Amino acid sequence: MRIFECQNCGQLLYFENIRCEHCGHVLGFVPEQLLLAALQDAGEPLWHPVAAPDETYRFCANAAHGVCNWLVPAAGANDFCRACSLNRTIPDLDVPGHLVLWRRLENAKHRVVYGLLRLGLPLASKQDEPERGLAFDFLAAPGPSFWEGPQVVTGHSQGLITIDLAEADDAERERHRQNMAEPYRTIIGHFRHEVGHHYWERLVRDSSRAEAFRGFFGDERVDYGTALEQHYASSPQPGWQNDYVSAYASAHPWEDFAETWAHYLHIVDTLETASAFGLGIRPALGPRELLTMEIDFDPYQQTDFERLIEAWLPLTYAVNSLNHSMGQPDFYPFVLSPTVMDKLRFVHDLIHG
Repeated sequence: MRIFECQNCGQLLYFENIRCEHCGHVLGFVPEQLLLAALQDAGEPLWHPVAAPDETYRFCANAAHGVCNWLVPAAGANDFCRACSLNRTIPDLDVPGHLVLWRRLENAKHRVVYGLLRLGLPLASKQDEPERGLAFDFLAAPGPSFWEGPQVVTGHSQGLITIDLAEADDAERERHRQNMAEPYRTIIGHFRHEVGHHYWERLVRDSSRAEAFRGFFGDERVDYGTALEQHYASSPQPGWQNDYVSAYASAHPWEDFAETWAHYLHIVDTLETASAFGLGIRPALGPRELLTMEIDFDPYQQTDFERLIEAWLPLTYAVNSLNHSMGQPDFYPFVLSPTVMDKLRFVHDLIHG
């Protein structure tokens, strides 16, 4: 994620900010420009960007709930922004606590949508494209607590992504992470993974890339239900790290692709953040030629996969070391084997092709 500055006073801004803490200007994100804009009041409910006073916008309808700071064109017919128009179902906001959890889901989803827009990927809601569009159901299990009664299953089906509201509860998500022996489990990771299933359907399934996909990930035509049952019935096979980015990726080629897709989005977005802060690596000792790096390119637009990895690996070594100094586990608990690199390169070429 890039960082932004207030066009009125130059104050550093972050993606979710709604007001400049220095000059007090209201802020709104313009998805068509991927810009967090300082705004001038044009008469309720309209706003002009300070940097573009001839343009007029309204806030997304979900701004009323404090879950969105994106703008829509004033003359447009949509009440919801590019990100919120993807929602089919939101949680029952009359239930105490649901609004806070939904806000966390929306923060992550908006970041993911930002990344999809940066990559120039096709992005349409099911309302606009019922067959090929994308939609989200944010659902909560009934009952007084998240772990009692019927459970909501996070997953994807033909462009419809279901997210369990409990994943936005830190304690509940950590419980799931430990129960499933996962080194990494985050809200944004769920979104990126499930979106990966959607883009497999849009970019791979019915295309000339399907055979190449099978060469890297395996034959997706093997029974999915049986594969998952076998995965959960037994521990991951020894040595799975040689071929997969995560243990779950070994369950089925669809899951392998979705995990790899999510990982690629992790890489480009984190590199963009590092670049925005001017981070570089120049170690005082060791094989400096292997660990020295700077990000003098746009990670989202970089077509050379090797340049991404040459910057990514030194960054992860450094940040893992910083975490250890604070007594924290690895920031990046993954090992990228040559086989996984080839799969990431497939995703990279798929996106940029």
